Amino acid sequence: MEIKTTNNECDAHVRAVNDAMYVLSGKWKISILASLCFNETRRFTDLLNDVRGISNKMLSKELKDLEINKLTRRTILDTHPVSVLYELTPHGKKLTSVIRSLSDWGTEHRKEIIKD
Repeated sequence: MEIKTTNNECDAHVRAVNDAMYVLSGKWKISILASLCFNETRRFTDLLNDVRGISNKMLSKELKDLEINKLTRRTILDTHPVSVLYELTPHGKKLTSVIRSLSDWGTEHRKEIIKD
């Protein structure tokens, strides 16, 4: 089924995709969001283990960016030593279907590439 759009509609869609890509850009943000989509809450060290190859400094920066964009929430627990939990905000949870679709596509793509 082909979707017919006007140039203005196309421009609006492209702008919206660009806005989303700006917020989600970089090597790590989608992986961090995926970890939080498939696990309700994660500690910093859990995220470090889930997102292989990311440094402490980069994870900290990316989590701050995601928090600024209201996609994640940081909760400090009153424990000794202090623990911090990260989770998706209600706004961030709206990305769950996108992340699941991306995961499904990635699985299919890997199978497609390997079968040749």
